[in-house]
Amino acid sequence: MGSRTAYRTCPLCEALCGLELTLDDGGAITGVRGDRRDPFSKGFVCPKGATLGRLDGDPDRLAGPLLRDGDRHAETDWETAFATVRRELGKVRERYGDDAVAVYIGNPTAHSVAGPLYGGAIIKALGTRNVYTASTADQMPKHVSSGHLFGDPLAVPVPDLDRTGHLLMLGANPLESNGSLASAPDFPGRLKAIRARGGKVVVVDPRRTRTAELADEHVFIRPGTDAYLLFALVNVLFEEGLTAVPEELAERTNGLDEVRALAAGLTPERVAAVTGIDAPVIRRMARELAAAGRAAVYGRIGTCTQEFGTLSNWLVDVLNVLTGNLDRAGGAMFPRAAHVPVYRRRRPFTTGRWHSRVRGLPEVNGEFPVATLADEIETPGDGRIRALVTIGGNPVLSAPNGGRLDAAFAGLEFMVSVDPYLNETTRHADVVLPPPRPAQTPHYDVALLGFAVRDYARYSPPVVPLPEGRPSEAQILARLAVIASGLDADPAALDEMLIAGTLKKAVAMEGSPVAGRDPDELHALVEGATPTERRLDMMIRLGPYGDGFGADPDGLTLARLRDGHPHGVDLGPLKPRLDEVLCTASGRIELCPPAFARDVERLRAGLDAPAPDGFVLIGRRHLRSNNSWLHNVPELVRGSNTCTLQLHPADAERLGVGAGDPVRVASRAGSLTAVAEPTDAIMPGVVSIPHGWGHGRPGTRTRVADAHAGVNVNLVTDEQRVDPLSGNAVFNGVPVTLSAMESAAI
Repeated sequence: MGSRTAYRTCPLCEALCGLELTLDDGGAITGVRGDRRDPFSKGFVCPKGATLGRLDGDPDRLAGPLLRDGDRHAETDWETAFATVRRELGKVRERYGDDAVAVYIGNPTAHSVAGPLYGGAIIKALGTRNVYTASTADQMPKHVSSGHLFGDPLAVPVPDLDRTGHLLMLGANPLESNGSLASAPDFPGRLKAIRARGGKVVVVDPRRTRTAELADEHVFIRPGTDAYLLFALVNVLFEEGLTAVPEELAERTNGLDEVRALAAGLTPERVAAVTGIDAPVIRRMARELAAAGRAAVYGRIGTCTQEFGTLSNWLVDVLNVLTGNLDRAGGAMFPRAAHVPVYRRRRPFTTGRWHSRVRGLPEVNGEFPVATLADEIETPGDGRIRALVTIGGNPVLSAPNGGRLDAAFAGLEFMVSVDPYLNETTRHADVVLPPPRPAQTPHYDVALLGFAVRDYARYSPPVVPLPEGRPSEAQILARLAVIASGLDADPAALDEMLIAGTLKKAVAMEGSPVAGRDPDELHALVEGATPTERRLDMMIRLGPYGDGFGADPDGLTLARLRDGHPHGVDLGPLKPRLDEVLCTASGRIELCPPAFARDVERLRAGLDAPAPDGFVLIGRRHLRSNNSWLHNVPELVRGSNTCTLQLHPADAERLGVGAGDPVRVASRAGSLTAVAEPTDAIMPGVVSIPHGWGHGRPGTRTRVADAHAGVNVNLVTDEQRVDPLSGNAVFNGVPVTLSAMESAAI
């Protein structure tokens, strides 16, 4: 049997690594290695990427659509599946209204080209306000902070890893997550390079993670107290005259004096007891940050998934501004993605344009917190959710109080899921529409290139053709959008309508590379073999490196990217571009948004709050895992990928438990039983269970995952606890009680 070689971007995490694939004559992936000619990843590959062939050929992946038949699912044809969706969604909307249908968009969608391109069209066509995504279980505080500071919730500064001399990381473990909201192939190598050139890496985390072990310094912190530490650092910078805001940045910034006033009193000495960090250590951290020639502060999921998530993420960028490192080489900079136009309108960023029906939680970025999804399904009354569309994701395992959500899904009148697996969530679906294998799917990182630590672009066409009659992921989602619109139209017409609308806006916008031109003429120039390629071609041509539809003969088009740069194109190091990014109503950085200033009073009140009894729970990452969706690959559930309860040896001794003993973990939301793993890598009083586990439910078809089921940590996380500014769920610092159990209990 012969073989051939193909190249593509890995679709499994945010690192954007290039892969070299070996395929047999039947199109099966028989080998995976890093693409050494990729200018960004340069041959790096992690254990997840190395197993892409096993994921691609997983026999449990659904080959065709399923229909629910009582307590089981049966295979059906695509036309019957789509007809069922049209009929049943229509019934619910006719009977109860548009808001009776909810949409949940999960994490895997961000790793596809189709999800970001078509998810919004489905939501708009449904006309529902009941929109939920994994963002409110992950990163919404950063989007809220960026929206208020810079006017754009997607304008997220990332650490310029390749040029910084001092990196302060909070709540981030990129050696196991591969990085997040900072796309960087070979994150470990980039951290080592900082140290090799004489710089310093400091990690703040309640656990001594693999990243902390690599760093120059690890600082333990009590979960959920990052905002206190960050405010104390701000306090030291002001009180010791260590701020260094360049004149040109100060002239573009409102609120410096207000931030100084808010930081008054939040001294290292005042926050030491709350954070568990000695005041002299905090002062030294501030001084070293200020003294570094080039420095960046970077916070990730641990700073987002806590009760002060938005304040923590805001203060990360306050520190980057105060040290003069925002929009500066070696500091925190704004990537320039090839498909994102740099022309934009100024507008105020607002939240709370509408509120959730049951708990009155504000809309943020067009969506409600996933923490209130079960409320909206279970609570009777007008506007109650009766039907659900899920696109990727597994909220039964990833959302707070997953047990309640599991029960709520069982009571829906109709549910349709776009997902390759029958998992803990999609087992409730009446219709399951599986996207094709990764090898059969094109790839361009629409959602992630805007967070890359170096400007770069790559398009990967499918390496294996689709079987006849098998719709692509884009065609599945476009068909759902057409069904939601109530029309009986060709789904390809949706893309042409979206292209026409975008071009009409572009020619009318000042600063656009096609301002004043004929949109119909431009539409005729758009190229691509599929509707998805045509959409991407238009976006790239309107982008900062594009040809402007002929205005720049050397500019990028999708064809030039695909054919001329099959391994990707290096667009250079990050560049100062604050003027391109800022789109607040004032045209300035709004460093002290009033909503944030008001929430500081809640933070101050916590200084004198009594310490919680018992323990506090945090999650953790595994290098061989990405939430729940890689647990059906045998190679990725072995070795260190264990679902255990980590606790400090002193706590284990006090409870009378040893390694491998069962421990009951309980909270207001529920309880679970986990296996103890005593380790001094975690702070006393803190316990950790990894997220994404809890397989083995009836009605699923994930044999490997079921054999390594683990426990669902979100049986004990509390859906009532959210960061009020963003609606993000609180997974970090959840109060729990622990008790030893008899060994026969598990």
